[in-house]
Amino acid sequence: MPAFFEREGYEYVIVKEDTYSVVTEKIPEGKTFCSLCSRLRRGILYTQAQKLGATKIALGHHRDDVIETLMLNLLYAGQLKAMPARLRSDDGRNVVIRPLVYATEAELTELAELKGFPIIPCDLCGSQDNLKRKQVKQLLTTLNDDNPTVRANVFAALGNIRPSHLYDLDLRRVMGVDEALEEPQTGGVANNVVPLTALRR
Repeated sequence: MPAFFEREGYEYVIVKEDTYSVVTEKIPEGKTFCSLCSRLRRGILYTQAQKLGATKIALGHHRDDVIETLMLNLLYAGQLKAMPARLRSDDGRNVVIRPLVYATEAELTELAELKGFPIIPCDLCGSQDNLKRKQVKQLLTTLNDDNPTVRANVFAALGNIRPSHLYDLDLRRVMGVDEALEEPQTGGVANNVVPLTALRR
């Protein structure tokens, strides 16, 4: 990496932290490292950004990462969330951007080969067996082989939300969904709309 940066004329800082020892010490054998590893790396990035006075932290997640994260959260965490293109950190000090979220993994692989980018493999996360992300990736590949629009449809769904057809009561309240559906003359609920009390059961 240093040779590449210097050859291309980029200003750079390389930060070295021993996250591997922390992760392997804290995570029991047979469990995946991803959750703790990502938190440690995020903390290092946030700290470094503050030291450099950076206003943005750019991450290289692509469209397939976003799709897989959405499916992982849906299937294993019971949440509808993915990786936004722009996100302000919880402490408000950092803004994370993902400028590559509209590019597919295949497109970026081709670009990296054409440009001769140095590729550094991850020998921690990607080397583990039975990773849920690998399973989800294989599921999406299988579905996409049968219907080539599957991945594009899942990604499109992130920008095609219908709050009136979801069960998040806070979201419905913020969006004014149920107020908009009330019939002024009766104060009742419009036909075919499930009352919020029923949704809570």
